[in-house]
Amino acid sequence: MLGMMFTDKECKEFDYLLRKEMDEMLLDMSDRRLDGPVKEAITRRYKIIFRMYARIAPPRELSRYALGLKPQSHKS
Repeated sequence: MLGMMFTDKECKEFDYLLRKEMDEMLLDMSDRRLDGPVKEAITRRYKIIFRMYARIAPPRELSRYALGLKPQSHKS
């Protein structure tokens, strides 16, 4: 376990960075051109970033990004 202390401004910047990263990964996960292993890797990374975000985010914002954790249906 690693602990870090942030100022309020740094915490807001960290929040922004995590949200933007999750937004990009959600876009990538919806890209039909990417194959299964790539999407699986993105999904694993998304879960890690989401857990980091969950430590600092208000519940209302958190629910917005929890939608990205739903299993993807494999439509061909």
